[in-house]
Amino acid sequence: MQKVPATKNKILLLDPVHPLIRVRFEEYGYQCDYFPDLSGNDLLKIAGDYSGIIVRSKFTVDRKFLDAATNLEFIGRVGAGMENIDVEYARKRGIRCYNSPEGNRDAVGEHAVGMLLALLNHMTRADRQVRQGVWSREENRGVEIMGKTIGIIGYGNMGSAFARRLKGFEAKVIAYDKYKKRFSDVYVTEATMEQIFSDTDILSLHVPLTPETRYLVDQDYLNHFKKPVWLVNTSRGQVVKTADLVKNLKSGKVPGAALDVLEFEDASFGFLNSKDPDFAFLAASDRVILTPHIAGWTRESNEKLARILVEKIQKGERLKKLSGD
Repeated sequence: MQKVPATKNKILLLDPVHPLIRVRFEEYGYQCDYFPDLSGNDLLKIAGDYSGIIVRSKFTVDRKFLDAATNLEFIGRVGAGMENIDVEYARKRGIRCYNSPEGNRDAVGEHAVGMLLALLNHMTRADRQVRQGVWSREENRGVEIMGKTIGIIGYGNMGSAFARRLKGFEAKVIAYDKYKKRFSDVYVTEATMEQIFSDTDILSLHVPLTPETRYLVDQDYLNHFKKPVWLVNTSRGQVVKTADLVKNLKSGKVPGAALDVLEFEDASFGFLNSKDPDFAFLAASDRVILTPHIAGWTRESNEKLARILVEKIQKGERLKKLSGD
């Protein structure tokens, strides 16, 4: 990528990001600014000065901001989910949108397997009991992954990373993705939703949060499964309707759930400290494992997310300049 004058190309960092992002962009002559004390109208006043912005999850890039960012050429999202960006409106404005799901897919895949193993083998309960001097073996008899059918919903970066890590467990892994076809390989077999509902023992969710997937997993959805189904969710909390999950945990239709994400998170993935009785049930249940949205949150992924995003933007913007657009 050719270096460009800093006076011409400026990037506004709207969230705290890995220092590699600033270093790499400045190597190519970009000026990177971060103003942690500015918000609201103050940010709108300076938005027009920048050709690029970088966000994580805390800042919402809505129409109001995009209208103010009159010289904006690209948006970079450090991570996978784009729900805090009005991507459709940005693209109508000719603004290119980039993200970096490749940076934390390995972390998500490992975390999902770890949560599943802990859930099926009662590891958190057993650990707590032993620390209290309780040596209960029969109560904590586990369930093996081997021989089970694992259904994956969404076979993109995260779903495929999870499937690859299941290879050695000798389970049957099937996946459904509404927007992908002919993706069967040595790790997974493409399936219809009817097959997912019929065969699945363990369900793992790997879809983005969109109007289409919000509360995808509700009572009607769970009713379609022919067998009891263990649930793993490392996607977004609002993909699952918590009240309906709790009903099915109580009835036994869902024997257990491993949840890295919760409906009770705010827009920037902070916890709302909800007093909701459904959350209270999840928190008290020893058939539920909870982690605070950290599936993709490793030391390695922190650097990879930044590096991959910069590489994508550099490549995309270089090609755009070469094409004369």
